[in-house]
Amino acid sequence: MEEEVKILIVEDDPDISQILAKIMHLQGYVPTQAFSGSEANLRLFSEGTGREEYDLILMDLMLPGLPGEELIERIRETSDVPIIVLSAKSALEDRVGVLNMGADDYLTKPFEKEEVIARVNSALRRYGRGRKQAGTTKEQTLSYKNLKIYPEAREVTVCERPLSLTAHEYDILCLLVQNPGKVYSRESLYELIWQGSYLGEDNTINVHVSNLRKKIAVLDETEYIKTVWGIGFKMA
Repeated sequence: MEEEVKILIVEDDPDISQILAKIMHLQGYVPTQAFSGSEANLRLFSEGTGREEYDLILMDLMLPGLPGEELIERIRETSDVPIIVLSAKSALEDRVGVLNMGADDYLTKPFEKEEVIARVNSALRRYGRGRKQAGTTKEQTLSYKNLKIYPEAREVTVCERPLSLTAHEYDILCLLVQNPGKVYSRESLYELIWQGSYLGEDNTINVHVSNLRKKIAVLDETEYIKTVWGIGFKMA
């Protein structure tokens, strides 16, 4: 029997929340609705039997109780569950700020149903639906300097210490390590990882690569990702 895919929808507008829940239900997913940041926080972090686990989170930023930005930061302290933000904030600095906090994707309101479905399906594919059954199998590994990637378990270590990454960060790193001599343009990285058309002014790739560098540097000061100016990125 196929395991249920559980999606938490954090949206204070009842109409939008209901639309998202219906979209997810029609895709065969199991949606749970939270109408405030505080309610979502209780579902995710309450002690005992009240705590729930989800395969993906769809959330607004302007939420009563606990703002979306604070909720993202709290989630990222303990989990790499995919987070897709749906917000009326459309400024570049808002998108970059949320991605820096650890969100995996950002859609502005009003949104198209088809795009929401595509982004959710893409995030679930990247994250790996079979991750709960994958265990910690480490038979196949990718190595580069002091970094090791275990694709079956979607785990990464640096100097034998675990590296916690978001789904997008993992996919970017994995792609670069698989072809360490190849220079990937921002456009090609975006199209390969996000599976969509790249918008030249979008700073998404730069933000994710910057986050990767910072996380790796905490464990190893060796340079791993090199910027090829005017082109893109490759392994150093």
